[in-house]
Amino acid sequence: MDIIENIENEKKNEEDKNQKGNENKPQENDQKSKEKREENQEITVEAGVPEVENFSNEIDDETEALEIEDSSSSTDKRRGKINNFGDKKYKAFTEEFDEVAKAENLENEDELIRLRKNLDQQLLQLKSFISKLANKLQRKLLAKQNRSWDFDLEEGLLDTSKLTRVIMDPFNSLSFKKEKDVEFKDTLVTILIDNSGSMRGKPISVAAICADILSRTLEKCNVKVEILGFTTKHWKGGSAREMWMKNGKPSNPGRLNDLRHIVYKSADNPWRQSKNNIGLMLKEGLLKENIDGESLKWAFTKMSKRKEERKILMVISDGAPVDDSTLSSNSSDYLETNLKNVVKWIENNSSVELLAIGIGHDVTRYYKKAVKITDVQDLGDVMINQLTDLFTEKNKKSLH
Repeated sequence: MDIIENIENEKKNEEDKNQKGNENKPQENDQKSKEKREENQEITVEAGVPEVENFSNEIDDETEALEIEDSSSSTDKRRGKINNFGDKKYKAFTEEFDEVAKAENLENEDELIRLRKNLDQQLLQLKSFISKLANKLQRKLLAKQNRSWDFDLEEGLLDTSKLTRVIMDPFNSLSFKKEKDVEFKDTLVTILIDNSGSMRGKPISVAAICADILSRTLEKCNVKVEILGFTTKHWKGGSAREMWMKNGKPSNPGRLNDLRHIVYKSADNPWRQSKNNIGLMLKEGLLKENIDGESLKWAFTKMSKRKEERKILMVISDGAPVDDSTLSSNSSDYLETNLKNVVKWIENNSSVELLAIGIGHDVTRYYKKAVKITDVQDLGDVMINQLTDLFTEKNKKSLH
């Protein structure tokens, strides 16, 4: 009996265990399914994170690209504004054959020395007269640069010359001094000379010697001077016109000649190193056509890169801009309109002080500040007097 009871009890125990196992299985299955779902969620979240990062990176790349495009387009707009100088209609058919040349690269050294001697011999009398005027300008400039002090101030630098008063009477207060502000600003003067064929002879000789003496004088006063010239490489068009003809002569082609801009003296070169270069203006065959508007842009752009506080641009010319090749294929006032627009833009949109001297030609229709001289002999007098007036001008309104 005991054995039978034991066997029955064991069976019951096994049945109970099986029932409990069956009851626990769904719970285990539920837990496993929950764990699987959680794992799947974690996997999907982890898998989703890189996608979000990639997406954000893509957005960043796109925004960077847009910023670059915007900045480049704004830069292009700014460049366009500067390059147009208020004249969107003006263009050059091609700039491929234009050149900016240093005077010493256009002729050998021996020829430059010969031309310089020729220049000096031509104008001995005029040279002495201009030198007297230049010395007057120099005295005025140096006077403006002299240091001066305010004395007997309550603060500043200790005035040691007054210390004896304190030693003799300790109740005397200390005296201070302060240096006055010098009105004279760091200055650059650019002389831009028309090198057209009509300047041949005495006009170009006088212009060259005046620029030379002025350069030497201003250099002594710590004023930077650069001397520039403008002409073309050919008469009646050159390589630009040939290219235009090969392309079927399209209408309204724009400027049809090859520019030649010459640096006779750069602002950083001392006069002694550049004096022979100025004689190149007397060289036969150098002086041709004059395209003033683009030459003015070139000189202005060169000046804009300089750090001087005050910039003066003096233009010397004897007539309206002329280039037969350009004017025969465009409107008759094409070059003149461009010059007016460039001058207006510089006068209204920059701090550069623009001054023009017309030799036998009224340039007041182009420039606000302009002088006409009938005799080339008066050029030196006018150049120096105009500069003297500019430098001694008080309470000058600065343009922004």
